[in-house]
Amino acid sequence: MADNKTKRQIVLDTETTGLSTSDGHRIIEIGCVELINRRLTGKTFHQYINPEREIDAGAMEVHGITNEALADKPLFAEIVTDFMQFIDGAELIIHNAPFDVGFLDHELTKITTESRSINTVCTILDTLKLARDKHPGQKNNLNALCRRYDVDNSNRELHGALLDSEILADVYLAMTGGQVSLSLAGEEMTKQQTGLKDKNKSDRKKRKRLKVIKATELELKEHQKHLELLDKASKGECQWLKVTS
Repeated sequence: MADNKTKRQIVLDTETTGLSTSDGHRIIEIGCVELINRRLTGKTFHQYINPEREIDAGAMEVHGITNEALADKPLFAEIVTDFMQFIDGAELIIHNAPFDVGFLDHELTKITTESRSINTVCTILDTLKLARDKHPGQKNNLNALCRRYDVDNSNRELHGALLDSEILADVYLAMTGGQVSLSLAGEEMTKQQTGLKDKNKSDRKKRKRLKVIKATELELKEHQKHLELLDKASKGECQWLKVTS
């Protein structure tokens, strides 16, 4: 855990088998990057997880992760200790935090020896709420924010937890004033910081992607119908329609 003079933040994203824990959906990927005093440290946590259930076709179309790719991955219960140690005491930065935190807490409740919830070990900052407060009436999904703050997301062909957390870290820093030195808050980013940012972008391009199995035209049509029904039932609050719009 960081000392009182150090601000440690973890930018976090998850991918899931579907939209709602009430339908038994589970987490299949967690990606985190660390910031110390608003500087990327290069330290990450990344894990694919066997959800012990099938992935919805619509979800697979979003993130490209297949059931076959997760067959030999560990269960959440097997990685929970390392994950909770990584985030312990930090401020979590998450885009649409209720979604990810809800899924994480759902996973924690399935572990009989685990009595904690996410907000008992971390504080949480929702960048979607932050963006809506700063830009009311505008699109505030991650792609829209990348365009608004000139953050490179050209490698984001599909959603991925680690890649999206890296991109969100850049967006968050840009949205809240950028990376700054401790002594001169208004000074431009140092060469060392710039080099680290360039390295992170280079690493994203090198990262090997999972094999993508595209959904059929019929599956896509059925997925769209399902989203429209969810959107109607939630009075226009279906997050996936907002993300893909």
